[in-house]
Amino acid sequence: ERGNTDGPEVVLWADTFSTYFEPDNARAALRVLNAAGYTVHLAKPPAGERPLCCGRTFLAAGLVDEAKTEARRMIEALKPFINRDVPVVGLEPSCLYTLRDEFTAMHFGDDANRLARNAFTFEEFLAREQNAGSLSLNLKPANGSKALLHGHCHQKAFDAMGASETVLRLIPDMNVETIPSGCCGMAGAFGYAADNYDVSMTMGELDLLPAVRSADENDIIVAGGTSCRCQIEDGTNRSALHPARVLADALGDRP
Repeated sequence: ERGNTDGPEVVLWADTFSTYFEPDNARAALRVLNAAGYTVHLAKPPAGERPLCCGRTFLAAGLVDEAKTEARRMIEALKPFINRDVPVVGLEPSCLYTLRDEFTAMHFGDDANRLARNAFTFEEFLAREQNAGSLSLNLKPANGSKALLHGHCHQKAFDAMGASETVLRLIPDMNVETIPSGCCGMAGAFGYAADNYDVSMTMGELDLLPAVRSADENDIIVAGGTSCRCQIEDGTNRSALHPARVLADALGDRP
C-alpha cells in the first residue's frame, strides 16, 4: 500500500486474474486512484492465506459449495470496510458482479447486501465520482486519439457500458467508439476448450474481431474483461488494454 492517507477511502480488490496474470492492471488502477486523492486499501486475506477470490470459476463449473466458501472468505475479510460502507472497487467485471449478484443470492445476510451496494467496477466508481463532482484527475491526451471499446457481457447485462465510455472520455481529445458487438466468444474458459473452438471463433468473427482488425494502428483497443482481451489478442494479434491502463498512461504526472 502506498499513496494518500487523508483522502476518501476506497478498497481496491485485485481478483485472481489481476493477481496472477495481469498485475499491471491492478498497479495502474492503484496509480489512478492515488492520483485522484483517494486513500486506497488493498483487499487482503488473513495472514498466511491465499488471495481472495469471488468463486466465479467454481460457479461456472457447478461447484456451488466451493463458491460459497470463497464468498464467505471474502465477506469476512472485507467486513471492516463493509461496516463503514467503504466502496470496494474491482477490475474484472465477471468477478465484481459476483459480489453484486451471486453473493446476495447465496443468502449471506446484511453483510452481503451492504457489500453489493458498495461494490463497483473501476469504471463505475470513477464515473460515479465524476458525476458527483468529486473526481480530480490531471490527465493529458493519450498516445492514440481514438479508443475502440469492447464491452464484457457482464457489463452489458448490468447496463454499465456508459461508465466505461464516461471514464475514457475524461482523457482530453479522446474519441471513444463502442464496438456494437455481442459476446467475444471466449466466455470465461469456454473458448479454450477444443470442442468449443469453432463456436468461439464464429462468435468473435461476427463483429468484434473484424472491427479490431480494421482499426487504425494508432487506435487504442480497450476491453474490461480478461477473457475478452485474450480473445482479441489471439484472434487479431492486437493487444487490448484495461481502462485502468489507458487512464494511467494519460496521467499528467507520468514520466
